[in-house]
Amino acid sequence: MLDLTGKVALVMGCGAVADGWGNGRATATLLARQGAKVFGTDLKLANAQETQRVVRGEGHDVEVVTCDATRSEDVAQAVQRCVALHGRIDILINNVGVSQPGGPVDMAEEVWDAQMQVNLKSAFLACKHVIPVMRQNGGGSIVSVSSVAGLRYIGKPQVAYAAAKAGLMQFTSTSAVIHAPEGIRLNCVVPGLMHTPLIEGLAAKYAGGDTRGFINHRHQQVPAGRMGDGWDTAHAALFLAADESRYVTGTCIVVDGGLIAATR
Repeated sequence: MLDLTGKVALVMGCGAVADGWGNGRATATLLARQGAKVFGTDLKLANAQETQRVVRGEGHDVEVVTCDATRSEDVAQAVQRCVALHGRIDILINNVGVSQPGGPVDMAEEVWDAQMQVNLKSAFLACKHVIPVMRQNGGGSIVSVSSVAGLRYIGKPQVAYAAAKAGLMQFTSTSAVIHAPEGIRLNCVVPGLMHTPLIEGLAAKYAGGDTRGFINHRHQQVPAGRMGDGWDTAHAALFLAADESRYVTGTCIVVDGGLIAATR
């Protein structure tokens, strides 16, 4: 099941900000374990290269490049390099994103604009350049990583991030309808509160640097009693990428330990 042998996966945002398993690193590794040839990008090449080291250490095929996912030229170049190397793209993972604090009054316009760029425009650009390649190959699967922040207020003042992640889900739904006749599926994984290498940065932004207290609070928010991790996101992405989900498009899989169900 969930065999990706012979498929090529482009993972946008395959690195992690520190040691450990972020969504991108876990997803790239899992797709490779299932047989896909992985081509990964990251804004910081060193982060992508660490993922490459991990994946190659397991004996799997992966290449990585640096890419600013908010710049069309960078994205186009990454897509071209992937196609030049592998001849096709069957799977696209949009895993680029970052949260900045603030509400509509205190958030600077430049921060708002940058949040829209990294959390929403990045997926638009990847789809813009990858979908023509998928058309040539008769279809493909695009999986974007959104957030429960796009569904609910989850305790952090992050108005731009929440708006962008909500927009990403609607972008996915609309695009799925447009491209369904071409055999191109678009879906979202919607993680909840996750314990990834980003946690210290989030604690600095939203909890005054109290990482331990921030982690404990997030565990307590979740009905399951704990946060998820990058592997929970990765396994949902794998299902949506694989042929077993061939009749699934335009939908979101919420991976949150019951958080959203408990806050309706």
